[in-house]
Amino acid sequence: MAIVRAEPTGVPPTVTTVANPSSVPIFCWREFACGWGAAFVNITVTYPIYKMIFRQMLHGVQLTQAFGQLRSEGMTYLYRGIFPPLAQKTISLSLMFGVYDSTRRPLVEYCNVNPYTAKTVAGMVAGTFEAMLMPFERVQTLLADATYHQKYRNTHHAFKIIILENGIKELYRGLVPVLWRNGPSNAMFFVLREEADSRLPKRVSILSQRTQEFVAGACIGAFISSLFYPLNVVKVTMQCRVGGPYDSMWTALRQVYNDRDRRIRNVYKGVSMNCTRAFFSWGIMNTAYEQLKKVFY
Repeated sequence: MAIVRAEPTGVPPTVTTVANPSSVPIFCWREFACGWGAAFVNITVTYPIYKMIFRQMLHGVQLTQAFGQLRSEGMTYLYRGIFPPLAQKTISLSLMFGVYDSTRRPLVEYCNVNPYTAKTVAGMVAGTFEAMLMPFERVQTLLADATYHQKYRNTHHAFKIIILENGIKELYRGLVPVLWRNGPSNAMFFVLREEADSRLPKRVSILSQRTQEFVAGACIGAFISSLFYPLNVVKVTMQCRVGGPYDSMWTALRQVYNDRDRRIRNVYKGVSMNCTRAFFSWGIMNTAYEQLKKVFY
């Protein structure tokens, strides 16, 4: 697009070329970089909270009991298993934002797809891509479970033993609940996040704007995380077994339901702590992402 700038009499007009938004490359590395950085900040801050939630998911215990388990194990084991989520989540969030943007924009700009449909499709695609990183999530689950403290020394050792004894397929145990969780939750997150961004007022001060970004991301993340919590419980139940038959997601769900005294409430054991973690986690992530966008763009 050309803009003609008026000059004083006798001087030829200057033509300034402004880039058309549609000329921006579809693959934008900045979105991948912003997602990676936001995840790094988030994981290092919230990992201890994740371990308490994990113990509640696995054993169905109260928060105080989960805290007591970690306290008795000491600081040596507090950050044990952080590398898999750090590796997985940084790459995962990088893919989440990068693939989403690279899928949504061509659908809107070139295919004239309805924006909400494009966001939903892009979110589903991004969530499916994230599932490729599931082996990290699988190993993280085993390293966080006290049952395997003596069997697996670290991430590399766990990968090595699992592949040698059970093959690569074992790393993808519990894939179905992960796919059911990733796609729909990603689509919902991006739709709600962009609705909040467009509808909430723009703040004058930097502090109030950062606070609004944190609260918006926190509330959306906490809501979605709580909504899909049973799928995480099923995934953890499936992934805490090494070797043996591969149960379906519905078989695992029935097992959890029966083991928890056939009460839906018990299936949601740990959801309050999970909601708290998601609140701070997604709040931190959303704020970090927005700040990184200002740096990279």
